[in-house]
Amino acid sequence: MDWKEIYESRKCTADEAVKRIKSGDHVVTAHDVGEPPALIEALIRRRDSLRNVEISHMVNIGKTDLYNPEYKESFHPNLWFLGGPTRKCVEMGTGDFTPLFFYEVPGLMRDGTIPVDVALVMVTPPDEHGFVSTGVSGDYTVQAMKSAKLVIAQVNDQLPFTFGDGVFSVKEIDAFVEESRELPTLPPAKIGPVEEAIGKNCAQLIRDGDTLQLGIGAIPDAVCHQLKEKKHLGIHSELLTDGVVDLYEAGVIDNSCKAIDRGKFVFNFVMGSRKLYDFCHRNPVCQMRGVDYVNHPMVIAQNTNMVSINSGIGVDFYGQVASDTIGYRQFSGVGGQVDFIRGTTMTADGKGRAIIAMPSTTKKKDGSLVSKITPLLAEGQVVTASRHDVDYVVTENGIARLKGKTVKDRARALIGIAHPEFQEELKAGFEKMFGTAF
Repeated sequence: MDWKEIYESRKCTADEAVKRIKSGDHVVTAHDVGEPPALIEALIRRRDSLRNVEISHMVNIGKTDLYNPEYKESFHPNLWFLGGPTRKCVEMGTGDFTPLFFYEVPGLMRDGTIPVDVALVMVTPPDEHGFVSTGVSGDYTVQAMKSAKLVIAQVNDQLPFTFGDGVFSVKEIDAFVEESRELPTLPPAKIGPVEEAIGKNCAQLIRDGDTLQLGIGAIPDAVCHQLKEKKHLGIHSELLTDGVVDLYEAGVIDNSCKAIDRGKFVFNFVMGSRKLYDFCHRNPVCQMRGVDYVNHPMVIAQNTNMVSINSGIGVDFYGQVASDTIGYRQFSGVGGQVDFIRGTTMTADGKGRAIIAMPSTTKKKDGSLVSKITPLLAEGQVVTASRHDVDYVVTENGIARLKGKTVKDRARALIGIAHPEFQEELKAGFEKMFGTAF
């Protein structure tokens, strides 16, 4: 049969497709915007006939009923990153969290550590040669499709066809469910005076010709706003966002100085506006690769003049950064933070700069401020980036370089970029902790 006959023979409804999922199966759903809502909804409808189906993924932004405690006999979430609804199910004990470095996930699928019986994904309609694209999700989604015993795809004509690792022949997919859905989009982040100041401080560490990794949210967007006078920047980043596309259209980013994948945006997933998705569609400068390429520290290290910018929940005097827990509470996940910190600082030219950028304070429920720079991390709080890994810490109040500094000098540098309201308190904490004057 040619590809058209194969495709037609494998078309079915969502309810028909998920009937092939069995109790006890390990199901991996595509990441973030790539999550297939029609298939998730059909799986939820089938809940009464299923028992102990394990559901695994990283960021989830779609239907939350899978995590309903009433369905705990049907579905057991085993998650690699937490958000609002998934955080709640783990706290209630109806789901589990497995800590993983992002770049390791595909390898763990290949060797069977993470079993994949079923992959639920979203793809574009097939092109004239019988190929589809996962569009916005390369990351672990690509390997899940390769490792799965059963691949079920929602075919969505609103998904961009993105070149790279997420391109598959229809012969490699077992069932197709055609259903058009609008892709989730993100509104522009709100940039206040704190974020603007952080963006300006980060921009001081970025030079013409640098290759950047940026995340999503107000701080990365604020950084992008401060880069309009830079030249020949490049992108090697787990995430492609609107901010970097705006800089590309302004001529700031051209990827011309990259040591690898020159001339290309390299990323493993996409999240943002409809304009961003349209930019990616059949655009040869966009290369969506698997996370085991994009985030692998040895690949990142092949770049020159690499700069990574990530965020943190808190940092202590030792330079330890907590980014995914608040006390004993699992709040999110490590994502690609450590992948990029390590890859950036391993670059052969020795010019990598790994930045942790965060506001110096956060607010309690009563509106009062709390310092995010503390003598020690909170009880139960897990270290995300070790003191040996952390290089620069940036707040709205300045830049602290930690690499090569003694423990005491690290603490002094961090106190220097803390909120002024807390600096005297932190100095007292310094003297108590180290038994010496500040």
